[in-house]
Amino acid sequence: MHIERLVLHNFRNYQHVDLSFSPKLNIFWGNNGQGKTNLLEAIHVLSTGRSFRTARLQDLIRDGATFFSIEASFYKDEMGQTIQVYYNKTTKKIVYNQASHSHFSNLLGILPSVLLSPDDLSIISGAPAERRRFLDLHIAQMDPLYLYYLNRYHKAVKQRNELLRTRKEETLTAWEHVMATAACYLIAQRKQASQYLQGPTSQWMELFSKAEPLHLHYESTLSPHDQEQNCLTQWHKARLKEMQYGTTLIGPHRDDLSIIHCEKEAKYFSSEGQKRSCIIALRFAQWEHMNSFMENSPLLSIDDYGIQLDPYRHQQLSHHMDRFGQVFLSSPQAIQPLSTSCHSFHVNCGTVTVS
Repeated sequence: MHIERLVLHNFRNYQHVDLSFSPKLNIFWGNNGQGKTNLLEAIHVLSTGRSFRTARLQDLIRDGATFFSIEASFYKDEMGQTIQVYYNKTTKKIVYNQASHSHFSNLLGILPSVLLSPDDLSIISGAPAERRRFLDLHIAQMDPLYLYYLNRYHKAVKQRNELLRTRKEETLTAWEHVMATAACYLIAQRKQASQYLQGPTSQWMELFSKAEPLHLHYESTLSPHDQEQNCLTQWHKARLKEMQYGTTLIGPHRDDLSIIHCEKEAKYFSSEGQKRSCIIALRFAQWEHMNSFMENSPLLSIDDYGIQLDPYRHQQLSHHMDRFGQVFLSSPQAIQPLSTSCHSFHVNCGTVTVS
């Protein structure tokens, strides 16, 4: 799978840009603030239906414009396909192979991708919600049913929280049954994904950090969590306490992914450089997992390539670049091609030229 052409209209600082890509490596380079990351962001929106920099879609509209659109022609499942995303502050629209959709969540799984960003340190240093978000987006790109249960669970939790705040127990059990079915599925898939990521993460750590051990462990607030009845029993027992707080205190929305580096919690004991190594290994392991699970290789994007990778890591990655599918890199400086098939683009003030 690879993107052949990308067309942007009024996206960030681009009034109009039309790019053709290499099926392997593509490099965006130029000074800071010129729009390199915006190109990776556009690809991420096509892939996930969301930006990795803002939760507000209107932030993606160019100043002075009333809408943005992103169009891509890509090759997948041995055939050419097209996709377009449009937003005008009130209307969301997706056109995938001439079929229209109104929800950006429909994009998940069409162009699966992995993004390595400088902000990824929050996966380690941030709150548990950051690590849950990492797992949720990773799994949802491979499993449409996961997104169904995730939405169903959060809607049920919202209803249960309202009943807890108003101390109305009449329909609590009904919502807890909905939550239990969804929770068992979510926890099982998160646990399975964490276990699978462990292997390739350790292999990448061996390459980047001289075999410093890294372990992943999914921690559930429901225990045991493999049966619906166990979930129902625990929520029933917690009702009195949760009514005092007006919120549901246990369940997948409170779970965490423990990242253990050198036998200690990375969040509290690893240096910034060690955390960066852990994140790089985790992102590449994510790509390996998706690549093994899917018929088409996912896209890989690396923002600020020159900053994220020191010379040693740069050398290690360059030796393995050909193992990935289509790759997009942004860098403040021109870099030597890391692949036999490479397109390089110079980005300057919202214009992109082939270099």
